[in-house]
Amino acid sequence: MMEEEEDQQKLPDLVKELVHRLLSQNLPSNSPPLNPNSSEFRNSLRYALRILSSRLTPSVAPDAAAIADSIKRRLATHARSADALSFADLFSKFASKAQSVNNKWAVIYLLKIISEDRHKTAAIPATTTPLLPNLAISEPASNKGWSNGVLLVSKDPENRREVAFREFVNLVKEENEVLEEVIVKDVLYACQGVDGRFVKFESDSKRYVIPDSFRVPRATRSMVHNLCELGGLFRKVSGYISQSMDRFPNEDVGTVGQAFCSALQDELSEYYKLLAVLEAQASNPIPLVSESASSGNYLSLRRLAVWLAEPMVKMRLMADLVEKCRVLRGGAMAGAIHLHAQHGDPMVHEFMRRLLQRVCSSLFEMVRRWVLEGELEDIFSEFFIVGQPVKAESLWREGYRLHHAMLPSFIPPSLAQRILRTGKSINFLRVCCEDRGWADAATEVITDNEVTARRGGFGYGETDTLELLVDKAAKRIDKHLLDVIFKRYKFKEHCLAIKQYLLLGQGDFVQYLMDIVGPDLSEPANTISSFKLSGLLETAIRASNAQYEDPDILDRLRVKMMPHESGDRGWDVFSLEYDARVPLDTVFTESVMARYLRIFNFLWKLKRVEHALTGAWKTMKPNCITSNSFTRLQHAVKMQLVSTLRRCQVLWVEINHFISNLQYYIMFEVLEISWSNFLAEIEVAKDLDDLLAAHEKYLHSIVEKSLLGDLSQSLYKSLLVIFDLILRFRSRADRLYEGIHELQARITESSQSSRDQNKTRSRKQLNDKNADTGSWIVDGRKALTQRAGEFLRNMGQDLDAIAKERLCPSV
Repeated sequence: MMEEEEDQQKLPDLVKELVHRLLSQNLPSNSPPLNPNSSEFRNSLRYALRILSSRLTPSVAPDAAAIADSIKRRLATHARSADALSFADLFSKFASKAQSVNNKWAVIYLLKIISEDRHKTAAIPATTTPLLPNLAISEPASNKGWSNGVLLVSKDPENRREVAFREFVNLVKEENEVLEEVIVKDVLYACQGVDGRFVKFESDSKRYVIPDSFRVPRATRSMVHNLCELGGLFRKVSGYISQSMDRFPNEDVGTVGQAFCSALQDELSEYYKLLAVLEAQASNPIPLVSESASSGNYLSLRRLAVWLAEPMVKMRLMADLVEKCRVLRGGAMAGAIHLHAQHGDPMVHEFMRRLLQRVCSSLFEMVRRWVLEGELEDIFSEFFIVGQPVKAESLWREGYRLHHAMLPSFIPPSLAQRILRTGKSINFLRVCCEDRGWADAATEVITDNEVTARRGGFGYGETDTLELLVDKAAKRIDKHLLDVIFKRYKFKEHCLAIKQYLLLGQGDFVQYLMDIVGPDLSEPANTISSFKLSGLLETAIRASNAQYEDPDILDRLRVKMMPHESGDRGWDVFSLEYDARVPLDTVFTESVMARYLRIFNFLWKLKRVEHALTGAWKTMKPNCITSNSFTRLQHAVKMQLVSTLRRCQVLWVEINHFISNLQYYIMFEVLEISWSNFLAEIEVAKDLDDLLAAHEKYLHSIVEKSLLGDLSQSLYKSLLVIFDLILRFRSRADRLYEGIHELQARITESSQSSRDQNKTRSRKQLNDKNADTGSWIVDGRKALTQRAGEFLRNMGQDLDAIAKERLCPSV
């Protein structure tokens, strides 16, 4: 309390000191000091106290910058540009440095009122100082309403406030050629895309402005420019809607585009309602200065700025969306709109969510029909799944695919893949499997309590509900599809049949087939009848355990003659094929069967080599050759022939060891292990894609491990060279042993002939015949010796070739 009393005592002293300094500044240099008791000083002090103690409340808004602009305009209109610049500089310093002044606007306003009062006072007493306003102030005793130098404004018998108001109104009218009421109405017109009397649309700058020919304050122009931005945005949005609707249905606007335009039109309808309310308020006059100004039902530019703040934000969003979506459609449009929904402002977020609910409704309806019915109703190509007409065998792989450009960003790629597969499974069941059981699975999804309970919120922002629907549908439909593939179309049985017959797993069938077709396949390829080979295939089936196989499987096994050239033998063009019909041809496609054919050809050559070695052993085994055949040969020739036979047998053993190990590796380490892994993977397969992936992995494993892959081509070619050398070995060994058996046959025939001779024949005749027989045997020995030498030379060359291949080092 003591401090407050001290402050109140200091205030009059400070005011007196301020008045004294102001009056002393204008005294001539040689004049005596100002007398505090003079009438001039007392009048000025009384005036200052009256102003400072006044409780007048101005009707204008407390805006220091606006008051400063008004002062600068006034100085500029009175040809005092230098003073206007000086004032602007002083105000800038005052606004930035006077941090301790709380109410800067009041200070500026006080100076403005004092200046206006000073210039409008008609009577100026001679004793009045030029620094303070010279109002006709009488002595305190003669003034009513004064108490101790303080003006009692509440009584104001001279109505000074109303006089000031009228003067201010006249000043505003002098500075403005256009009334604010008219400008407000023009701004409302501009907000609807219509030109007003003074606010016009400039096509160059594409904005609404007040032409320079009208005298309007700069602050008003700036405010009109800011408010009329809404009109430019409105023209852009409404123009997009009109353009899109004019193009429909002749051009592909799309259902998403139509929904977007409809949502924008609804927002504009709300905007129109707001403008209607504002136009009603704009018809009321604006009380520039009055006591009831703050509560009156009128519309000024500042009030209009407050009203249009929220519509401005929405219109900017809509204009931005229109610009981004002008060349987009479908899911791409929905994704672009979704990117703008990631906003921290709750009002913007809610606005975008409401807009996206409308825009995405058609997309989510497409998703629902696709995952539950397999229907792809996409007239305007807006959906992120596209279909194309293909053959039934290519329906799964090529019939449908994701259009990533149309995939909205709020649907994850993994979910999009599940959506694609679910509808594709329905179409595969319907078209390829001719099955209607998928409808029951879809019905189970529709009647599912958990999905039904959440169906009401199915739309934008309900991604979890969408995932739930897709997961439920995919789980049931994929399970039904695998049941159809495994049970109705016997997928495992057909895979096993391909392994047994194309991959030569049925040993007795393969052995018998090779035995009966071998003679025909040794002939030139162009002389072989495919009908005869088909008959031999039927014979091999009936003669082996294959006869107990399912007739449907045996009916698919056929003979295939590959394209051949002149000089090719039947062994080079013979193969088996398996007819994989719909829907199994989705797994066993042409490219897949071509790889199976390549594996078959390699295994068939390996089996042929094994078969050739087995046939060679039948003639080469030691108990088939007797030593009596060589008793009459010369010792050197006999030793050479015995060495050759021994070397031939050793070479057969080593070649057979190599082929046996290679065949064991292919049949057990490759085929059986790959088959075991394949069965394990198809047991855990959840959908057809998993089944296809498991089969692809199985086939790839066989190709790579059987040395048929791209990285093993050089090794594969070396194997083919070795196979060819082994077949040449079989051919030359056969010639050698044919000569030995021929010699044995001649010796046996000669001995038998000698025992059967008639004892009554003359010795001379007998000796003549024995001489002829001996001559015949000698000729056979010479031919056999010649063959042995030829075999040794040829086998030496073949051994060198095998050694170069480095696949059979022991040989």
